[in-house]
Amino acid sequence: MSTFGIVGCGSIGRALLRAHDASPLPMLPAGVASRTESTAREFLDGLRTPVPFLDLDALIEASDLLIETAGGHVVPELAMRAFDAGKDVMVISVGALLDHPEIMARARETGCRLIVPSGAIAGLDGIKSASSGKIDFVRLTSHKPPRALAGAPFLVEHGISLDGLTEPRELFYGPAREAVRGFPDNLNISAAISLAGIGPDATEVRIFADPTVSRNCHDIEVEGEFGRLHVHIENIPSENPKTGRITALSMVRAVRDAMDPVRIGS
Repeated sequence: MSTFGIVGCGSIGRALLRAHDASPLPMLPAGVASRTESTAREFLDGLRTPVPFLDLDALIEASDLLIETAGGHVVPELAMRAFDAGKDVMVISVGALLDHPEIMARARETGCRLIVPSGAIAGLDGIKSASSGKIDFVRLTSHKPPRALAGAPFLVEHGISLDGLTEPRELFYGPAREAVRGFPDNLNISAAISLAGIGPDATEVRIFADPTVSRNCHDIEVEGEFGRLHVHIENIPSENPKTGRITALSMVRAVRDAMDPVRIGS
């Protein structure tokens, strides 16, 4: 069987391994690499199916597919090293691709697959189809509980505190490229939308800190020669409030689809 290796052992990586433990995926886990070795080993020791802890070199060598769940900062090095070794890569921190387009170029040069799951978003198929024609605009509006936005670089840079917030507050309005830089752990969704559609500089993003919601809420609006598309999403947060539960489920499905000769959707 083909094998997958996970880089990062946070909420998404753990959910992926728990899913395999409960109902084996069509690929075998080759191992996990993480900067927090002790906590990763503690988690791995609790699985029914043994999964080894490996350093990155060993993980790349042992895996056919490298899965990034550790954050955008690891994506450039991981992707390049994996592609050079002839291995496929799946990334959830898709925002890293906006500042490092050479990753996509290298995938195409080597013929290795770069897989970007839908993650917390619905409607990517529709946006991709619409982009084959003329699109007038693509707009994402996100409402998130304040705790889900804690520590975002945009807030730190502008000295914005969300303590005691009692009503929705708009924090950002601008292009997806800048949104991802300001909120790298919150708005990977905007990067995926922009890559599927009209690009990171033309895709509009608004983000609100909203104490009236308990879920991560997203509205996607697209208008063009095809008509109009409007998708509303309410994602229940995972153990990490910045990430919806559906993100991990998307990764699980993407691993299954990677080995399935039947493809549903574009």
